[in-house]
Amino acid sequence: MSVPFKICGLTRAEDVAMAVACGATAVGFVLWPKSPRSVPLATAAKLAAGLPPFVAAIPVMVEPTIEEARTAMEMLRTRHVQLHGERTPSVADLAAATVVRAASLDAAGDVPEEWTLLLDAADPVAHGGTGRTIDWASASEIAVRRPTILAGGLSPGNVGEAIGRVRPAAVDVASGVEIEPGRKSHEAIAAFAAAVRSGGRS
Repeated sequence: MSVPFKICGLTRAEDVAMAVACGATAVGFVLWPKSPRSVPLATAAKLAAGLPPFVAAIPVMVEPTIEEARTAMEMLRTRHVQLHGERTPSVADLAAATVVRAASLDAAGDVPEEWTLLLDAADPVAHGGTGRTIDWASASEIAVRRPTILAGGLSPGNVGEAIGRVRPAAVDVASGVEIEPGRKSHEAIAAFAAAVRSGGRS
């Protein structure tokens, strides 16, 4: 059975279309202005408007207010939101949403069970998209205990092995399928999708 995967940091309609064509179950739009992959909320809404019903649009936000998170979900017509940073809305504030909370291995235990954990390399400045892998052995110990999305330095060349070693609920890629930040390689997206399918069957 293939592992669900998300292509993150999308900025162009043609890249969104390629991600969907290759079987992505989610696409991420970075709304943090300091990211090299950021897009304005209005642009993200346009990119998400044509998504098929079973592909989720994920606004990716760094320390948003509850109003900002709700506005982003409303404009992208989604119940999902991905949160980065130290300060985030509370579980009660986003009770109606499916929250993906990015955290390092060291901080994974602080993520409420009600939220989906996304494991990524620790970086308090970039907040993801660094291209650095994490310790898969430690990640596998966490993934056994709770549903976990694996991120951090994944690429077509290593995602199959990562799935086999960690057994995550899903995988997430940004820099690993890029020509440059925000501009995806369609060949790399297709190769990543094929590697995910192979890893899920191994």
